[in-house]
Amino acid sequence: MIPKSFKRKKPEANMYFTGPPIYDVEARKKWPTRYLWTSKKSETIKKRGSKKKKGNLEAISHYDKALVNGVLYSLNDDIYVQAKGEPNRIAKIIELFEGLDGEGYFRAQLFYRAEDTVIQDLAGEYLQEKQRVFLSNVEADNSLNLIVSKVHIIKLPAKVLLENEERNIPACDFFYDTKYNLEHLTFSSADNEISNVEGNDSNNVGSCNKEKYMLDLYSGCGAMSTGLCMGASLSGVNLITKWAVDNNSFACESLELNHPETEVINESAEDFLRLLKEWRRLCQKFSLIPKTEPLELDSDSEDDNESENDVEGESDGYEMSPDEFEVDEVLSICYGDPKKAKVSAKKVKPSALYFKVHWKGYKSEEDTWEPYDGLGKCKEKLKEFVTKGFKSKLLPLPEDVHIVCGGPPCQGLSGFNRFRNKDQPLQDEKNNQVTVFMDIIDYLKPKYVLMENVVSLLGFAKGFVGRYAVSRLVNKNYQARLGIMAAGAYGVPQCRYRVFLWGAQPTEKLPPYPLPTHKMATTRKESVVPRKFKELKVGHNRSDLQLKTALTLGDAINDLPEVTNFEEREAINYDIEPETEFQRFISLPRVDTLISNGEDESQLRILYDHQPLQMNKDDYQRACNISKKKGAYFTDLGGVVFEDKTVRIDPSVERVILPSGKPMVPNYAITYRDGKSKKPFGRLWYDEIINTVVTRAQPHNQCVLHPKQNRVLSARENARLQGFPDCYRLYGPVDEKYIQVGNAVAVPVGVALGYAFGMASQRLCDDKPVIDYPFMYPECLKRKEDSD
Repeated sequence: MIPKSFKRKKPEANMYFTGPPIYDVEARKKWPTRYLWTSKKSETIKKRGSKKKKGNLEAISHYDKALVNGVLYSLNDDIYVQAKGEPNRIAKIIELFEGLDGEGYFRAQLFYRAEDTVIQDLAGEYLQEKQRVFLSNVEADNSLNLIVSKVHIIKLPAKVLLENEERNIPACDFFYDTKYNLEHLTFSSADNEISNVEGNDSNNVGSCNKEKYMLDLYSGCGAMSTGLCMGASLSGVNLITKWAVDNNSFACESLELNHPETEVINESAEDFLRLLKEWRRLCQKFSLIPKTEPLELDSDSEDDNESENDVEGESDGYEMSPDEFEVDEVLSICYGDPKKAKVSAKKVKPSALYFKVHWKGYKSEEDTWEPYDGLGKCKEKLKEFVTKGFKSKLLPLPEDVHIVCGGPPCQGLSGFNRFRNKDQPLQDEKNNQVTVFMDIIDYLKPKYVLMENVVSLLGFAKGFVGRYAVSRLVNKNYQARLGIMAAGAYGVPQCRYRVFLWGAQPTEKLPPYPLPTHKMATTRKESVVPRKFKELKVGHNRSDLQLKTALTLGDAINDLPEVTNFEEREAINYDIEPETEFQRFISLPRVDTLISNGEDESQLRILYDHQPLQMNKDDYQRACNISKKKGAYFTDLGGVVFEDKTVRIDPSVERVILPSGKPMVPNYAITYRDGKSKKPFGRLWYDEIINTVVTRAQPHNQCVLHPKQNRVLSARENARLQGFPDCYRLYGPVDEKYIQVGNAVAVPVGVALGYAFGMASQRLCDDKPVIDYPFMYPECLKRKEDSD
């Protein structure tokens, strides 16, 4: 049926459809919105005749071929499309139709060049394959006269290239193996049958019960990996943190205290990567894995060309001299400085392989770290150690790791850092850790990757570091997806926006982001999300979510015992029973939680780390003079006036001086933010939400005083704001505990992400960038009773 007002135009000599139209019934079924004008309720559309309807051109008929400038084009052909003032666009023809105006049109599904994606100008430097394009989810209607020419694009199978493997690319103009979706800036496999790809074990019976090993880089005290493991268990996946790496010894002790099943490695990430490479070479040396390529020799392994027979016969006929010590057992391995351990060598090599040695006839207190090149006569003991370590997976080899998670240090990006390098952000050592993180991914080739960082990753220096991280993953043929999550949206009274980057091998299901479960009180902290990336906030456009009421500070901490500024006890009893659901579940004994076995497996409810950072005498006296009411801050100390919403020293009164000789109102409180800030010596209140828990507890330029007590929030109170269960213990001096908590990923965010990971790894979710999250924190902490 054709509208009465329609008059078919005479075909242009160089541009017209060929062959019969696609059957009317088939066309209407496939493209129903093109034929709304046929509805009896759409008389107004008929009367418009040739007028174009914005957003949806309507059609008289569809075709599968068109002739443009003497070239025949068909559905699914790849073409160049003319773009005004820009290079020609690359597209796939997915529709050919005649509009109500009698003109010929095609619908294009665009291919994006790398520079058209979030990678932008980094494409030339960090993407090695210049012919690679990405099939986007962006479609647009165009006039036939915008077709420039055909272009030869081929689809390649999805795979992560092995070491030294080069992709075999047939002759073509471009190729693609990955799609690009503007929702959460997603790079996903173009293979629609991922679940059937050979080598994927996700569909094997019982695979979800099989242990999946995780490496936690820059682990801190283990918050993110702990959350991920708990969340994965909620989905039915048995995820284990097999290895954790951090250069903070106190954080490593905390992680070891709570996760004795984890191999905790107190090394820098750079040294850890060197250690992994040395470990692989040792495994090859002792024939535990095949030598896939020649071993690179260095000063630590000059004897790597020795045969296995040389190793076996090393002690034949050898007699020890009286001044030599005999190695009884090799205990451990590290690369670089063995920290503060005893080293018998006169000079520690800054970049060398070391082994911890137990000497025959000596106590364990006499164990020492020895350089590899000093153990030339102990190869049999080394072989025993490496063989045992290989069997127990002491260190991961390439493809041993299921998922690598980590938050490379972000101080070079943080808004708290006034000396950020905007011109060359990767030159900052703290930002350069993103490079090291990606180097480890390149080496280990895990199935999944999860990287966390501050929101400035996307905002600072035009998002250079964030775009760099994405480009590194995509260059290695990983899928990638970006999202911004707020801790308060998952069950804690803290705003704390963080960026997360999922990565997945192309044969795996790319995990989505879990939708929020809680309302969150609006704070100025929302402004930290760059406007360009607002749509990356998980759930930003969802008004249909049934969210629980936002939690407040009082909901989290008002059951905790009163302590003073001078509290030093690491473990105390609770005074009262929990007053809220949050308090009831966050204070469960370890044995009743999803957390794996730790040091404390008792049924007792014991409160750990409820210790405030002890203020000095001056600050304590100031805190005692701050009113116990909402909004109180340093102006309660007196001797100040307000002028134009700015606090100034009152010149009409004598300035109060403390016994130390310093003023009651410190100068830094007046000068901070030009006297306009209410943070110095600010008192929190029970009905508030915290912006962000940080690593410092001094009250000089932040609002951290307890609502009713003359002290700062304790390490445990901060831990609760981050969602740490009370049974999760912290190790080290009090100030180090604050650092561990402040650097952590909020535990409920980790739990939610772990659930999303588990669902994806079992292929129990679709390809959408978000997923409904059916659990509430901290209720989900409670371990379910065994069914038997």
